[in-house]
Amino acid sequence: MLTIFSSSRDRRFCDGVSRRNFLKIGALGLGGLSLPQLLQAEQQSGIRQSHKAVIMLYLPGGPPHQDMFDLKLDAPSEIRGEFRPIPTNVAGLQICEYLPQLAKMCDKVAVIRSMSDAVDDHSDFMCMTGRRKQNQPPGGWPTFGAMVSKLQGSTNPGTPPFVGLEPRMQHRPYNAASPGFLGAGHNSFRPEAEGKSDMVLNGITLDRLADRKALLATCDTFRRQIDASGLMEGMDSFTQQAFGVLTSSRLLQALDVQKEDPRLRERYGKGDAKVHGDAAPMLNEQFLVARRLVEAGARVVTVAYGFWDYHGQNFRNARADLPLLDQGLTALLEDLHQRGLHKDVSVVVWGEFGRTPTINKDAGRDHWPRVSAALLAGGGMRTGQVIGATDRLGGEPSERPVTFGEVFATLYHNLGIDVSRVTVPDLSGRPQFLVPEGALPMRELV
Repeated sequence: MLTIFSSSRDRRFCDGVSRRNFLKIGALGLGGLSLPQLLQAEQQSGIRQSHKAVIMLYLPGGPPHQDMFDLKLDAPSEIRGEFRPIPTNVAGLQICEYLPQLAKMCDKVAVIRSMSDAVDDHSDFMCMTGRRKQNQPPGGWPTFGAMVSKLQGSTNPGTPPFVGLEPRMQHRPYNAASPGFLGAGHNSFRPEAEGKSDMVLNGITLDRLADRKALLATCDTFRRQIDASGLMEGMDSFTQQAFGVLTSSRLLQALDVQKEDPRLRERYGKGDAKVHGDAAPMLNEQFLVARRLVEAGARVVTVAYGFWDYHGQNFRNARADLPLLDQGLTALLEDLHQRGLHKDVSVVVWGEFGRTPTINKDAGRDHWPRVSAALLAGGGMRTGQVIGATDRLGGEPSERPVTFGEVFATLYHNLGIDVSRVTVPDLSGRPQFLVPEGALPMRELV
């Protein structure tokens, strides 16, 4: 497999789970399955040629919604916190003072203040599937990206339909979501193990990955040598696809951010590779890689960004982290608009739950699944609005409760998939709808 970004530092959330932020592309093996076998499973889907896409920015740990998008100045001091709201370019909408760049382009986003069905679980499961873990069908619920991979397939053989840039944890994994009953052929394109001995492609080792020019030149030579030897003719079509993915200049170029204008890379920023409390690094180049991947043909790209489990020093941590998110997110949105991709590419930003209204004795906020926030952009959606509201303390939805399933129904709609009609069979052959019963595209957005 090819490793692009990585961090060797060990991080832990409040549940004690180890966090490693590996951004790796191109697994040659996955749970005993080879890449050709994964591609063979993937090809069994009905492939369509439309190229709508979704970028999901997942904020692990649960970001403080009331300190970002739903500040409560009229609440008591032990609830309202230290931050001040600032006006945005949308009349009547205010957000946190540490998101000034986003404030200037809120006309391009929709803020949901009333996500209402989270669970108190440090897991990406609901953010990736739209469902709870209970009462799963045989094999388990698939991720959104796996569903899209199954239903729409690849846009071209050199780019996987579903790319996951979030870390894969070992032991009790934080990343609980999986391809479920759809099988490994629809998993996100990323490694599933920390072993490094197999990270070799025709002599390309980890030590040589830093030399991107050598990597591209070696891959080109590798392809020419195989074609000249006639070896490719003796391989089945899925093995040929595997070599196509691993040696495709299209995928390699998408991953090579050095090909971008330095001014654009500076606009995205590098983020911060240092520790933020118990944080994983915040690598803003992941946002740029995500844009490059959808432009290269990926249908779904998921990114895990930073660490938001602020049980202590909520405001100190947020002062450091929010400006980095502000820079990376607004650069992505600007980039999509300037390239004319904003009508085709949907962006969703959220975490697994919100934070408590009351500030604890350690100046932090604890888990609060009763309400959280989300941000949506692009995809031809009606933006420049706020959906839902919370009570005076920011602890309960007071208007328009929104479920994870409704957001996913909206994203499927943006991809051209009708959630009221499309089903996929589980391992028992029973047809399963893509979203929980009653979840429909949000009327405010589509």
